[in-house]
Amino acid sequence: MSAAKKVLLVTGGSRGIGAAICRLGAASGYRVAVNYASNQAAADAVVAGIEAASGEAIAVRGDVGKEADVVAMFAAVDRAFGRLDAFVNNAGIVDVKARVDEMSAERVERMMRINVTGSFLCAREAVKRMSTRHGGKGGAIVNISSAAARLGAPGEYVDYAASKGAIDTMTVGLAREVVSEGIRVNAVSPGITETEIHASGGQPDRVARMQDMLPMKRAGTADEVAHAVLYLLSDEASYTTGAILNVSGGR
Repeated sequence: MSAAKKVLLVTGGSRGIGAAICRLGAASGYRVAVNYASNQAAADAVVAGIEAASGEAIAVRGDVGKEADVVAMFAAVDRAFGRLDAFVNNAGIVDVKARVDEMSAERVERMMRINVTGSFLCAREAVKRMSTRHGGKGGAIVNISSAAARLGAPGEYVDYAASKGAIDTMTVGLAREVVSEGIRVNAVSPGITETEIHASGGQPDRVARMQDMLPMKRAGTADEVAHAVLYLLSDEASYTTGAILNVSGGR
């Protein structure tokens, strides 16, 4: 493996937006670590696709909702590639459609543990490797937010929307915290996007049901989101930090 090539780690990289980011990252010249929580076959398929296109990738297991897994995941990337230049906080969950007055404490705790605490822990490990304060050479972090952070997702999942609001705030604060240490931190905020996440929340028909209400009359694609992410990771965005880029079709 070429030690000179930059390394990209993407959490939740086995499906949907995460997989699109991994594939585009490899095509852009990164060596890619594809994180997955449980579906190794899906992660292996992303890796195989990257390798078939002459790219370099590995699959790395780890549940971002567990601190020990997060630490182990980053350690695995250290062993495999010896460096980390770019990181995408993509892993996240939704739950079934529910009002706030129907939500259990367990549901809200799980949402925040995976979407918020997990993102913080991953950012912590990325900063430890990238920051000049820690002997690193700088880098770029992109957090995946959601238009729900602005819209609130009433009647569907206010807890998910709130978790993404936390991601927006973390993005701005962390960006200012580490900007003098060579790290840029930005976020991409997708709108309705064609991925499996809707089915995981019990609404496999959500895109079809909502697309006529969207300004563009269609959902976005995972590749459209991935292009925004790779731009923010790239040197072309060298003067951009603390930005939240809406990729929501005008929503």
